[in-house]
Amino acid sequence: MFTGIVEELGKITNLERTGNNLDISIKAGMTSELKIDQSVAHNGVCLTVVSINDDEYKVTAVKETLDKTNIGDLQPGDEVNLERGMKLGDRLDGHIVQGHVDQTATCKSVIEQDGSWEFKFEYDPGLGNLTIEKGSITVNGVSLTVVNSHKNDFSVAIIPYTYEHTTFKNLKAGDIVNLEFDVIGKYVKRISEFS
Repeated sequence: MFTGIVEELGKITNLERTGNNLDISIKAGMTSELKIDQSVAHNGVCLTVVSINDDEYKVTAVKETLDKTNIGDLQPGDEVNLERGMKLGDRLDGHIVQGHVDQTATCKSVIEQDGSWEFKFEYDPGLGNLTIEKGSITVNGVSLTVVNSHKNDFSVAIIPYTYEHTTFKNLKAGDIVNLEFDVIGKYVKRISEFS
C-alpha cells in the first residue's frame, strides 16, 4: 500500500529486455535503505526490488505491467516518481494507493496559472473507470484531487512544490501517464453493477 506522496525522483540508468520482461535499473538516494523483495512504486506502478548495487537498484516489469502502463516507454536518463510502501502508524497524507495501475491516459493540455498549473488528462471510458469532482486520483504515482470531472477526462491542479518535486515538471501535452482510480470508488462502482 502507498499514499501517493512521492518521496523522491529516481533516474533510469539501464533497461534490459529478457524475453517479455523489462529489467529496469534506477539510481536513487533511497537505495541504501531498500532491501531485496521490497515494493517500490515507480510512476505509481508497484514493482519489487530484485537486486541492489551501491546507489542503484533493479526491478523487473512483466508483460502485463508493460501492456497496461507507461513503464515500457521509459528511456535511460528519464526521471520516475518513487515511493516506498506505507509504514503502519504513519500519517496517510495522500489517499489509499495500491500501486496497481488501472489504465493510462494522455495529457491533453498544461495551462500555467500564475503560480500553479492545470493538467488535463483524457482516458478511455470503455474500461469502466471514472472520476468524481473533488475525488482522489493517482497520476504517475502522485495522489491528487480531481477537478473538472467528465466521462472521459478530468483535470488536476498542481502546486509549485508538487511541480518541482515530481515528474510533472517534465510532463507535456501528448505524454502518456499511469492512472490508478480511487479504490473505494472502484468497489462502490462494482457493487452498484450487481444492484
